[in-house]
Amino acid sequence: MITKRASGLLLHITSLPSAHGIGDLGPEAYRFADFLAASKQTYWQILPLTPIEEGLGNSPYSSASAFAGNTLLISLEVLASEDILSAEDLKHAPPFPAGKVDYRKVRAFKEPLLEKAYQNFFNEASTTDRQGYEVFCEENKDWLDDFALFFTLNLNFNYQPWNEWPEDIRNRTVAGLTKYNSLLEKEIQKEKFLQYLFARQWFALKKYCAAAGIHFIGDLPIYVHFQSADVWANPEVFKLDKHKKPYVVAGVPPDYFSETGQLWGNPVYDWDYLKKTGYAWWVKRLGHNIHLFDMVRLDHFLGFVAFWEVDAREKTALHGQWVKAPADDFFQTLLRHYPHLPIIAEDLGIVTAEVTQCMQRFNFPGMKVLLFAFGDNTDTNPYAPHNHIENCLVYTGTHDNNTVKGWFTKEADKHTRQGLEKYSGLELNGDNISWEFVRMAMQSVAKLIIIPIQDLIGLDDTARMNTPGTVGQNWAWRLEPGLLTKTLSSETASVTHLFGRE
Repeated sequence: MITKRASGLLLHITSLPSAHGIGDLGPEAYRFADFLAASKQTYWQILPLTPIEEGLGNSPYSSASAFAGNTLLISLEVLASEDILSAEDLKHAPPFPAGKVDYRKVRAFKEPLLEKAYQNFFNEASTTDRQGYEVFCEENKDWLDDFALFFTLNLNFNYQPWNEWPEDIRNRTVAGLTKYNSLLEKEIQKEKFLQYLFARQWFALKKYCAAAGIHFIGDLPIYVHFQSADVWANPEVFKLDKHKKPYVVAGVPPDYFSETGQLWGNPVYDWDYLKKTGYAWWVKRLGHNIHLFDMVRLDHFLGFVAFWEVDAREKTALHGQWVKAPADDFFQTLLRHYPHLPIIAEDLGIVTAEVTQCMQRFNFPGMKVLLFAFGDNTDTNPYAPHNHIENCLVYTGTHDNNTVKGWFTKEADKHTRQGLEKYSGLELNGDNISWEFVRMAMQSVAKLIIIPIQDLIGLDDTARMNTPGTVGQNWAWRLEPGLLTKTLSSETASVTHLFGRE
């Protein structure tokens, strides 16, 4: 349970300004931490930090690993300050768009420089630096060895599905693992090194934030992608057929976001097998995230209680079935390993009595989104401010929603806008709607509120991060330099103090 009234901002690392086309763990991340501190904020919430792929829409929720870091977030400026790269190396950056990430252009620029950093390090690194790398590899070998080999094999086999790789490595025979670890030794070492750089920069930023009283909220997707080190290395954890292909996949039935549901396509867990192992894979995964973050949002919390399972041959999520998961036993097991589980339950969408009971039993805070509060039946709507409870997180909106301004000007109908004006007692428009939502969130009885940075600034629908069920334009929005002004910081600090959240 959250014990103290506080507030924070939601901004993913990729959305930070930077000179190199994508937000990273360099100077602008530290400047944002300073902005948080000056604005009397206590939390910085981000999206998953795991690797992304162009073929998967660059979504942080579809990754080749549940444990590895996104190496595009490595700061080249930090590498230059450590003499792993030179200042000259950074002088030839192409012009990048200021307000969005051009992932293809970013990869074309950053990946050769990361390759150069790898070469420089192993040619010139001191004994002390090499020891740091070797300690990292040893401390993380339970996931790092599999990931580095999988990532390298994935490139080597041109992203062919891993269950179609040669039999010896598809089935992870001793001979196969030995052969490919030897054949691809240098490439594997490079991937391990890049993970070392990512971790070193992440924990340096986390330490800086902790010293300023800022805590990180991370995001843990419930499912992993089939083409991932996790499924390849642990096929027994998932429902796969004799050809190691999913025969059922994950999704959700029709909901707010889609009339035909969402067919995610991820392999679903074999909870019977997991239970027999004491949920060992999940225990390791959650422990890894607790090490990375101060609090962890479990995305699609419903799936830990009951999950929507769809035949892999289906084209939509309409025809599936609910399958129960051993939620009580699972969370009791996690508590034995981590007595103070810092979990936030993403309980949006379908909320069954079983989900509510599970959250109450383990005292997990859920989420209330103000964008869902207004329209019909506001008086009884659980997202409306007067119906909030203390043990929850209140958001103006999430990364899957439009911005408040975008919603008000483009999506909310006349009835909803009139109801909102009646509720607030104000005449609302595109200029004041975002700040009114910020104030409503701040006023809530909820102990913790999180404001997407787009809503704090008052940006329109062009600043939307993700539109579920669409491809092509998602995950690319970036904060343009100069928007985090001293005036905005002062106003945020003032409203935070006014409602007892500093």
